[in-house]
Amino acid sequence: MTDLDGIAGQIVDAAYKLHVGLGPGLLESFYEAVLARDLQRRGLYVERQKPVSFEYDGLKFIDCFRVDLLVALRVPVEIKSIENLAPVHSKQLLTYLRLLNMPAGLLINFGEASFKSGLRTIMNGLPASASPRFRVNKSAEEHAADGDILKGPSSSRARDGTQQEPA
Repeated sequence: MTDLDGIAGQIVDAAYKLHVGLGPGLLESFYEAVLARDLQRRGLYVERQKPVSFEYDGLKFIDCFRVDLLVALRVPVEIKSIENLAPVHSKQLLTYLRLLNMPAGLLINFGEASFKSGLRTIMNGLPASASPRFRVNKSAEEHAADGDILKGPSSSRARDGTQQEPA
């Protein structure tokens, strides 16, 4: 599986099943280990605590941050296990996406009471997608015109690139 939407769908499905099965309250490292194993069982290549190096303004930064999971070499996943996400968590992943030159990532907070409340899709300058998994720059009316089925509030994209998945 190499398409971004398919990979993201597998990640969201595995994370949802993990959240439903175990609920909130465990350590972030536990959710990371179990999610990585579940994704590997689905045939996806997963790297845990992937060190990232980059160059900025002529300076080289070696292993200056770590991505919790890098799935199929295409989708970074930042995992949290806290009561509520703060805006800085989405911005952190957006910065990772920019430094890695990747189009999209997932921020998953297993600490929220509902899975939906703890899931964020973070986009790095992608155009609107035909897939319902990555809803970007599309209003509810555009989704309806495209035949997409939406439940709950329409998705929106904040100026910082964050987006909360609808139901």
